[in-house]
Amino acid sequence: MIEKFKTLFFVKSSLISLYLALTIPIPFIANEKLKIISICTFLLGLCLIINITSDYVETCNNKISYKTSFISKTLGRKNWEISWKDIKLIKTLPTSQGSRVYYFNTNKGDNFLIPQRVEKFEKFISIVSEKTGIAINEISYLSPLWTYKLLTLLSVFMIIGEIFAFLN
Repeated sequence: MIEKFKTLFFVKSSLISLYLALTIPIPFIANEKLKIISICTFLLGLCLIINITSDYVETCNNKISYKTSFISKTLGRKNWEISWKDIKLIKTLPTSQGSRVYYFNTNKGDNFLIPQRVEKFEKFISIVSEKTGIAINEISYLSPLWTYKLLTLLSVFMIIGEIFAFLN
């Protein structure tokens, strides 16, 4: 059975709302000659942000796959696919912010970053554990979910403030 795990809603909403908060004022304060260009650039950027936050993971009985969009591929992200039987172990490395990232290490010595920002994360981890036979207890989201929620909330407040400033 194929299971699909999309990018976590709070991650998408925080990135999109931050983009909006930072760029909504630009078309309004742009010089008259640049208004059309700034609106087109704003819309292009919005499409890019929505597109690059649409990556997802698929699991089935035989393999795990990471799928990216065309734009993500163009910007350097790559699709990958690993057979469950090829996963030798799960490596962990610390991040500079004090968190931990995890990698699938294959029999060939390749390393693939385990997505830690997907919906239904507990189910995803249980499938990985079941299919690989590797006990996974310590893997969690890369950042606490409250950080994404707080960023979304602050971005929404920025947007509201910008709207009030523009209307007054």
